Amino acid sequence: MIRMLITGGAGFIGSNFAHYTINNYSNYDITIVDKLTYAGNLHNLDGIADKIRFVHGDICDKNLMDDLIKNTDIVVHFAAESHNDNSLRDPWPFIQTNINGTVTILEYVRKYGKRLHHISTDEVYGDLPIDSTDRFNEKTRYNPSSPYSSSKASSDLLVKAWIRSFGINATISNCSNNYGPRQHIEKFIPRQITNILSGITPKLYGTGEQVRDWIHVDDHNSAVHTILEKGKIGELYLIGANGEQNNKFIIETLLEIMEKNKSDYIHVNDRPGHDQRYAIDSSKLQSELGWRPKYTDIKSGLEQTVSWYANNESWWKDKKSEIENNYAKQGQ
Repeated sequence: MIRMLITGGAGFIGSNFAHYTINNYSNYDITIVDKLTYAGNLHNLDGIADKIRFVHGDICDKNLMDDLIKNTDIVVHFAAESHNDNSLRDPWPFIQTNINGTVTILEYVRKYGKRLHHISTDEVYGDLPIDSTDRFNEKTRYNPSSPYSSSKASSDLLVKAWIRSFGINATISNCSNNYGPRQHIEKFIPRQITNILSGITPKLYGTGEQVRDWIHVDDHNSAVHTILEKGKIGELYLIGANGEQNNKFIIETLLEIMEKNKSDYIHVNDRPGHDQRYAIDSSKLQSELGWRPKYTDIKSGLEQTVSWYANNESWWKDKKSEIENNYAKQGQ
């Protein structure tokens, strides 16, 4: 058995990674560490709680991380503060978790000679013009534009420094926008799905022309496993599924899936400094490691996602009013 430590494993992508691992592999003994901030949810582990060990803790806690990393073989580092809007209101949690927490992990990975895979985002590259055909690749210059993306860029550079300076056994991946089950309802896609389910008119930032390169969370996590199995130590891999669509298309597709009028939404204040376009070139991952996405049609992925939220109302219902009240205060 391979002992795997998943940081942030009660959050959106991390918990789906745990589910994916258990459902598709039999050779991992999994420990999850999560601080259980507002974005962490123990119910994300429903169905696998008896198959993993859960530790409630902070990745900045040196004694805890020393103990956990000492007793593992692989660390898959998902833990991060990850909401752009929140980083604009209060950057400090992003600095603490995304930078200081990553350094803590790096130091104990170095101390005990463990394998690390660091999860990051395409937002470290900034954005692209709406009318551009360019896509981010592994050689694209970092150009973050928010406290969130800047903190993630910092964490990436720290991992690269520990690889070069100390020779740690690490890989990095930068992924495009994830969607799927168990995503916090403050995020764009689940917010609009739960709005429709709650009889609330969906909201679209600005004109809705901003483009994101969407990827289903299961495709992201299958790519991470491919990197763990076949990736070259010290390398960076971009993960994307050629899912470029603007926000207007997404909200209209959700309305169509949920049998509503596709124009039944309202425009709200745009996010300050809203990035215009993200696009990932994942050819290195696909050509060198042989990875392929499952959800090549975004509508099928959105249908699966809508079904999950419709069938798991108890997971999100109690939080809905608070989230919408917070957005209303900002005119969003």
